[in-house]
Amino acid sequence: MMNKLKYFHIKGPVLIEGKIYKDNRGYFYESHNKKALNKSLNLNINFLQDNTSFSKCGVFRGFHLQRKPYEQGKLVRVVCGSIIDYVIDLRSSSKTFGKHISVVLNADENHQLWIPKGFAHGFYALDDSVVSYKIDNEYDPKSEITLDYKDPDLNIELPCSNPIVSDKDQLGISFKKYKNDFIQ
Repeated sequence: MMNKLKYFHIKGPVLIEGKIYKDNRGYFYESHNKKALNKSLNLNINFLQDNTSFSKCGVFRGFHLQRKPYEQGKLVRVVCGSIIDYVIDLRSSSKTFGKHISVVLNADENHQLWIPKGFAHGFYALDDSVVSYKIDNEYDPKSEITLDYKDPDLNIELPCSNPIVSDKDQLGISFKKYKNDFIQ
């Protein structure tokens, strides 16, 4: 069955509502079908790597992105628990540059979020959560940028004022610095 797609006010990210087949044994869910995904999004995505992270309740991870030529598209889903997923448009030519969306993803619904290249990504764990995501380009540490999740210019409110954050994410740069240093 065809997945239902939900679009946002920011062009690019897409919520994919997958079909779950339930019966008295449990359920079946096709989490990835390359041909069906590319057809439904009208793209040609070729994932190179799968990543999985476990985050305790109250953890925030992000906001991460990679510069060209190592930009990454991501397909994110929650295997266990629930998160608020945040996506910031960092495409300088976009009408929604600097704007963001957020969506709750949880293991019960099995929805997935497609995040195209040119967006920063982060999430807040509402429960102890396992997040799985596919990426379409290799990771290059020298190309990675982390934005300051507390930056008031991003206007993003987390559900908690004091989340658990890695040392690296604590050192994220401001949106203003990103615009000054990385936008030509």
